Parts: sequence; C-alpha cells; structure tokens
Amino acid sequence: MPELLNLDAVDTDGAIRESMFQTVSDTRADFLRKGVIGGGTLLAGGALLGVPKALGAAPSKKNDVAILNYALTLEYLEAAFYNEAVASGALSGATLAFAKTVQDHENAHVAFLKKALGSAAVKKPKFDFKGTTKDQGKFQATAYVLENTGVAAYSGQATRIKQTAVVQAAVSILTVEARHAGWIGSIIDKAPAPRRFDRAQSMKQILAAVKGTGFITG
Repeated sequence: MPELLNLDAVDTDGAIRESMFQTVSDTRADFLRKGVIGGGTLLAGGALLGVPKALGAAPSKKNDVAILNYALTLEYLEAAFYNEAVASGALSGATLAFAKTVQDHENAHVAFLKKALGSAAVKKPKFDFKGTTKDQGKFQATAYVLENTGVAAYSGQATRIKQTAVVQAAVSILTVEARHAGWIGSIIDKAPAPRRFDRAQSMKQILAAVKGTGFITG
C-alpha cells in the first residue's frame, strides 16, 4: 500500500521544516519540561504528556509545533493500540480487516509527524491498554471512542494553526480519522454520522480524557 502521507507533498513551501528550524533551541527535554496546560502539569497515568504550553496562545509557528506534538502524542496511542490488537490474534472478520487498514494509517501518521517535527518530536510514551486489544468486543468499543476522540481533537486545533502547510497536514489526517470513526461505527451498528455538526474539543479536554483511560503509563 502506498504511503498515506508524504511530507514533501504537503509541505510544498517548506513552512513546516522552517518552523522546526526556528525552534531548534527547544530540545525534546525542553518540550517535556514545558508540558504545562492551563498553568498546571497534566499527567496521564503518572506520565507527563510531552505537549508544550499552547492553550490560549496566539497562532504562531512555535504554537504550530506544539499542536503537531499534541497530534503526535495521540497518534502514538492509536498506532500502539492497533499494533497490539492486530498482533493479539483476537480479531476476526470485518473487525480484523478494519484494524489492519487503520493500523497502517496510524503508523503512517506517526512517521509523518515525526519527520515533520524532527528533533522537536516528543518521545513515544509507554502504554497499557487494559486488555482492550485482546477481546474483539472491547476492541470495537475502544476503537470507536478513540477514532471519534481523534476527530474532535484535530477539529479543536484547526483554527489555532498559523501555517497553511500545517493546516493541510492536520486536515489530511482529520478526514481519515473521520472515515475510521464511520467505519468502526458501521461494524458495531452505531450511526456512522450521528450528528449534523461535529463537536470540536480543546486540547485540555482531550488530554483529560486520555488521562482518564489510564492507557498511558510512562
């Protein structure tokens, strides 16, 4: 299957790479150190989510890096979830077909975002999916929630991005996440398009929800 995303195709004017170069002084450790949301440290299963302070910030190239790292954190989680589920051997039929396709997509998203961020990319967390990858019913329910969470997360950041190239990158992932949500919804008899308008969620809301799962352990 061809690569889902290509940095050269999306970042045609070099804007993403330029912003990474301009923030090169912010090392990965700096991003982790600055990972404060709304004035306090946000933990997920005891682990600091490596997302720079961005809430309330005016659109800027540096803020775009924060948003990309936020997206990368979510993509790490989704990719790990599908990798583990496919490897477990617990899935079959339409659910397995869905999982294999989405596994490929999520790993491509991770690779794309890491390439875009370069040395500014946050480190991959450790995960414990609490058995949800080893039971088809639990996997289906969790995948449905994760995919809809991804849609809300990307939607919540769309108006906060400054650079056109970063907007294009985010939207190219957002639309795929929405298709994932509709696909798994159809498998488990959920309405694939339950509302006339989707509800965007803030970074704080999404990270609080991720923390609540307990999936990120370190």
